[in-house]
Amino acid sequence: MIIYNVTVSVEESISADWLKWMQEVHIPEVMATGVFSKSQINRVIIQGDSDNTYTIAYTCASMKDLHQYQIKFASELQQKHMARYGDKAVAFRTLMEVIKEF
Repeated sequence: MIIYNVTVSVEESISADWLKWMQEVHIPEVMATGVFSKSQINRVIIQGDSDNTYTIAYTCASMKDLHQYQIKFASELQQKHMARYGDKAVAFRTLMEVIKEF
């Protein structure tokens, strides 16, 4: 399994709107692509942090599946996010391979 992890630092002024939009619009759109089997949104807890950093973890079966998502869907979905929030919500992405679940 592959976890496609998106970490987003969100400005305080848009935090509530961003979180609502992610849960009601963006994450459902990503899941509607049919590539991912599950998703999870989390708040990053760091002492002294503003509590406005989040991670969204999307799980898919293989790198091949993730590659198809990146080719067919990622650009358009990322552009919608950028058009709505610009540099007030800055994201970076990481990939993880699940070795074993316990």
